[in-house]
Amino acid sequence: MAKVKTSYFCQKCGYNSPKWLGRCPSCGEWNTLVEEVISSGEPEKGKWRNTGSAGAKPRLLSQISRAEKYRIITEDEEFNRVLGGGLVPGSLTLIGGEPGIGKSTLMLQLALSLTDYNVLYISGEESEQQIKMRAERLPVHSERCYVLTETSTDLIFKHIELIEPDVVVIDSIQTLVSPLLDSGAGSVSQVKECTAEIMRFAKESDVPVVLIGHITKEGSLAGPKVLEHMVDTVLQFEGDRFMTYRILRTIKNRFGNASELGIYEMLSNGLRQVSNPSEILISEKTENLSGVAIAAMIEGNRPLQIEIQSLVSTANYGTPQRSSNGFDLRRLQMLLAVLEKRGGFRLGTQDVFLNVAGGLKVDDPAIDLAVCCSLVSSYEDAVIPHSVCFSAEVGLGGEVRPVSRIEARISEAAKLGFEKIYVSRNNLKGINTDHFNIAIRGVGKLEEVFAELF
Repeated sequence: MAKVKTSYFCQKCGYNSPKWLGRCPSCGEWNTLVEEVISSGEPEKGKWRNTGSAGAKPRLLSQISRAEKYRIITEDEEFNRVLGGGLVPGSLTLIGGEPGIGKSTLMLQLALSLTDYNVLYISGEESEQQIKMRAERLPVHSERCYVLTETSTDLIFKHIELIEPDVVVIDSIQTLVSPLLDSGAGSVSQVKECTAEIMRFAKESDVPVVLIGHITKEGSLAGPKVLEHMVDTVLQFEGDRFMTYRILRTIKNRFGNASELGIYEMLSNGLRQVSNPSEILISEKTENLSGVAIAAMIEGNRPLQIEIQSLVSTANYGTPQRSSNGFDLRRLQMLLAVLEKRGGFRLGTQDVFLNVAGGLKVDDPAIDLAVCCSLVSSYEDAVIPHSVCFSAEVGLGGEVRPVSRIEARISEAAKLGFEKIYVSRNNLKGINTDHFNIAIRGVGKLEEVFAELF
């Protein structure tokens, strides 16, 4: 094998140095020099070889036949929905999340559920005995799931050639090391090089690969930003470690919708799929409480009913507090200004606390009306009926604006037993409301909603 030549390049200005330097002499930035391979020679035996690109020729777009690749449908319907219908052959999927959130459990559960395929589960963080203990707690079992505890990409590809798996899961990409580089595992250069080797393998062999990635304290995926550009799909597994529910959210997807999400419940025997998330996002009503409103929202292709909880109280310690959990704080401040200017509510001297039940983070503008009604309900200490929900955007003039896919929102509300829904008057144009088993009230101003509710 020819000697591998490496050099260090500044990630800011591109300065080239034969050795590592703490500070770039060109741009003056610190810790920006990263080792990269500039000449690797012939790969070793067992190294994945780039054989598919040797005979590639440029072709006209009209000459390329459109062939739909089949997808590997898993037993996890939530995972299928997030991916856009299942695993695409040759795809590279990256899933990130905080430590202890359940990434390894989710992937091991996925590997064991693919009973009709040979699955290779590669772990650089746990031993075989630890993986065995984790697998015994899960409700699914498979006789075709292979476990490999290895971190060298050279040895991993040798085992892949022997086993010839249909699906590969790697836990995690930050633990792999390439023999082409001298830097340690988890460094920018190692993560980039290992991902490039795995991507070549996935594209040439048509084997889908799922990578587990660590995240930084800021919440972004660890490693170079180019890592997210290289992979086909980026998933975020999030949730509170002290709560039972987890959310699998799509950040990037070349083969489907990039705004889907799946919801799971963490149990002692693994993750349970939540097929109807609206039921868990709406708490049980045992008594009448003010400050609670139900919003009909859309996340990806899935309609959801979520509960908005507000608490408005007199500020006794100087500047009033504004706190929001699961909702954009700046948008909350905008809605408070609209209520004070257009509605005449004296909220400037009140402490305002807003919470989205279930730990969900939402950005759908259709929940604006529910937020406003929840705030006024708490301020006036007036209860909103449990059978009423809301789905509309609120403008700066206090007008109720239309939202997209209103029919799906109304159908979901009717299915869950709501008796009345408030929407924008402009949303009802061209919609036949007779076939909905729910009363639909079209409004144009906030004052109309408040006059009927309070």
